[in-house]
Amino acid sequence: MQTDKNTVIGMVLLGILFFAYFYFSNQQQQVLAKEKQHQEDSLNRIKATQLKLQDTSRLNQAYLKKDTLDKLTAAGDFSTAALGTEQLLTAENDVIKVTFSNKGGSIKKVELKKYTSHVTGGNIILGNNAYDKLTYNINTGSNNANTASSLFFTAAPPVTNADNSQTISFSIAAKNGQSITHQYTIKPNSYTIGWNIAMNGADKLLSNGNLNMQWSWMTTQNEKSSIYERQMSNICFSEDNQFDYISSKKSHLFEKPVQWVGAVQQFFNTTLIAKNSFAGGEVKWERSTDKDTTNTLATIDAALQLKVPVAATANIPLELYYGPNEYHILKSQDNEMDKIINLGRDIYSFVRPVNKYVIMPVFEFFAKLMTNYGWAILLLTLFIRLFTAPLMYGSYLSGAKMKVLRPELDILKKKFGEDQQGFAMEQMKLFREAGVNPLGGCIPALLQIPIFFALYSFFNSNIALRGQSFLWSHDLSSYDVIATLPFSVPFGFGDHISLFTITAVLTSFAISLYNMGNTPTQDNPAMKYMPYIFPFMMLFFFNRLPSALTWYYTVSNTITLLLQFVIQTYIIDHTKILAKMQEVRTKPKTKSKWQERYSQVMESQKKLEDMKNKTTSKK
Repeated sequence: MQTDKNTVIGMVLLGILFFAYFYFSNQQQQVLAKEKQHQEDSLNRIKATQLKLQDTSRLNQAYLKKDTLDKLTAAGDFSTAALGTEQLLTAENDVIKVTFSNKGGSIKKVELKKYTSHVTGGNIILGNNAYDKLTYNINTGSNNANTASSLFFTAAPPVTNADNSQTISFSIAAKNGQSITHQYTIKPNSYTIGWNIAMNGADKLLSNGNLNMQWSWMTTQNEKSSIYERQMSNICFSEDNQFDYISSKKSHLFEKPVQWVGAVQQFFNTTLIAKNSFAGGEVKWERSTDKDTTNTLATIDAALQLKVPVAATANIPLELYYGPNEYHILKSQDNEMDKIINLGRDIYSFVRPVNKYVIMPVFEFFAKLMTNYGWAILLLTLFIRLFTAPLMYGSYLSGAKMKVLRPELDILKKKFGEDQQGFAMEQMKLFREAGVNPLGGCIPALLQIPIFFALYSFFNSNIALRGQSFLWSHDLSSYDVIATLPFSVPFGFGDHISLFTITAVLTSFAISLYNMGNTPTQDNPAMKYMPYIFPFMMLFFFNRLPSALTWYYTVSNTITLLLQFVIQTYIIDHTKILAKMQEVRTKPKTKSKWQERYSQVMESQKKLEDMKNKTTSKK
């Protein structure tokens, strides 16, 4: 067969077209096969997911059934109270708003109407944390036990009584006739909530007449500084009608009857009170670290036992206090609850009477006269300085005598040079001849230390100062801030600068400088730099203290400077003092036993020093 050129080209083109057709057809089939496989895979995944969801649903239903069965089993004869939905009920008076829950027939939270939180800006709320729980164990059957907080109570409508108090009741009933009723009473203008537990069939509900109560509580920040509020927090209680508390320890075992246990913050507390006393128990608590960023101060877990008479019916009277650490309110409670307010404890307990019978009444008197607590503190400072004026005058007079003797002491210092023993003996001799007591200026100052400790406790715990502004301070119960640092300075200084602290330190430094001019020159470096060291230490210690205390210290130092200047310049006649000292020098001297003993010691030390010097010179 003869083919020409065109035929060959046509056959080649047909071959190419045929090959291209099969190639693209094959590619399309592969794409279609992949899409089909993808659809099948998707359908398989959907089916698998559906099967898994069905399995999960069946598993959840099984778990729910098991949980329901567990609840019903634990509820025993109280099975009708095992399941339910939480419902809230509120009641209030002039100072608190209480939210109740039907779950456990318990108090869920308490809102304090007259106090604002520095954290949230709203009213302070005590409770409402997932950690909080107050419950007890009951026997729900022959072999079953449960906690009251696991059962759903039935709430009765609130009742207003003749004295305007309100009663809120929650109850549960068992199939066998046993029942429990929680009855709460809120009195007008009161922070205390009465709680009565009424049991029908108590002899069966409680084992051996023991009501084992568990109280878990979490305290949270309400003040400006969580670190300082955490330091002020502790657990207080009354054991055998004696007040006590724990702060550094983490637990306490009650070995005697307990009247109440309180979770205490700087200005507020939540306290569980047993009208017939707890028989015993244990309280554990843990203070959060300063690195905690959750505003948690501490957690408390208490296990307390109440002895209930073994009888068919029983009434267990309790009380719950949710409120401020206000002295007069707590004083109206029983068993020394006013000691929750730290007016002096432990080694500083001697200042509590000073606060209770002097500082507090005087401050409250001035607070009624003034519209601002800052000016009341100023008047309190003036009162204290007038009260201690006779003591301080002796200090100023001793300072004046030392100033008169300073030229003679400087001459003695040059005369004896490095011979400190010889100088000390001659100095004592000069003081004795002139009738000067070198401790005359120290003793009055030492007598003021109890006053400072009393005020330290008073201003730290006085809730009346909370939220009270004065000058640049927005809250006298906390430190004032004129500058915030981008970092935290160690040793207690913090991340801010307090202006009242600066004024207190500067006035203290001014007093030190003024007193240095009235005392002999000190060669001892420690004594020479002490006037500078003490104010510097105050800067770190005072920067986190309440501005009420640093304002008091500023005013007190200013008054001291003015008094010293006026007394030294216009009242004390240095010429008369010098003449009197010269007159004393001419009189026969009789040494006191202390002076004789001191002279003997100095002479012995002088002899030893001379012998040592002779031995050294021979070598």
